[in-house]
Amino acid sequence: MTALMRLAGWVGVATLSATFGLTACGSDSSDSSDPTATAGSSGAQVEIGNTINYGSFGTTTDIDCADGKSLNVGGSNNTLTVTGTCASVNIGGADNKITFDRVDNELSVVGLNNTVTYLEGDPNITDTGSNNNITKG
Repeated sequence: MTALMRLAGWVGVATLSATFGLTACGSDSSDSSDPTATAGSSGAQVEIGNTINYGSFGTTTDIDCADGKSLNVGGSNNTLTVTGTCASVNIGGADNKITFDRVDNELSVVGLNNTVTYLEGDPNITDTGSNNNITKG
């Protein structure tokens, strides 16, 4: 395992771990259901309040932000399609390819070589990683 792969893995794990402590930050959804968790071949997803926390390595899956949930993504080499309207998004890890229907408030990307496309919305964008590509498409 190369040093870059170890770094990407640790960044993803650390980001996902940190996001569990930040759940519900910046979410505009009125959903107040009990926490839910799923794990399987498409990664692990924990939803607490109005925030979805997703983490995986090397998966392709769909995630639904519904109408204003926030999303935290950790891990590497994932291809994600995010439907609905996300209020705020935090992405960590490396080599993720993520497409969003809509991001309204904030889009923050850390890590390496992430490709992020959002189709609608006008979020405040923060890119504190390296070689990330963030576009409105």
